[in-house]
Amino acid sequence: MNNVFAKLASDFFSTIVFLAVYLITDNVLLATGVAIAASVAQVIYAHVKGEQLGFMTYASLALVIVLGSATLLTNDPRFVLAKPAIAHFAIGAIMLKRGWMLRYMPQIVAETIPEYVTIAGYAWAALMFALGAGTIAVAWTGDLKLWALYVSVVLISAKLAAFAIQYVAFRLLVTSRIRAARA
Repeated sequence: MNNVFAKLASDFFSTIVFLAVYLITDNVLLATGVAIAASVAQVIYAHVKGEQLGFMTYASLALVIVLGSATLLTNDPRFVLAKPAIAHFAIGAIMLKRGWMLRYMPQIVAETIPEYVTIAGYAWAALMFALGAGTIAVAWTGDLKLWALYVSVVLISAKLAAFAIQYVAFRLLVTSRIRAARA
């Protein structure tokens, strides 16, 4: 589980840096510049350590550079604020693949309720699209405090709630199926 959180923190490193610097300094341009530098430094550090970088790392770097540069050139924070939405849309699109979630499930879940796992995979995709749309709506307002609250509280809380609901539902469904099979 720690590995999952480490990978998520790595994938969203530039967003975390942007948010932290912005909350400390209240300066969008400084936060954007530091986020761009941090993202580039992250990739260089990984190369120096000989780590393999995935597609998401390079995609995140490209988004940070392009959207961050647009923010710096136009002095409009909405460009960089849209980055998490693009990531959510991309992840949502990947989650539209039928059965993607089965490989992440314990064997008993994958074997007992595969149809529900597939439905949950589509529900996660819908959640990612909804959160991405919400991020765009909040970014469009240009209110950085509202955006900071949204990305640090709403995005995380929605995913944690969905995970908890899924866990309880899968546990109940597996238990029910096993009991029915024994009867």
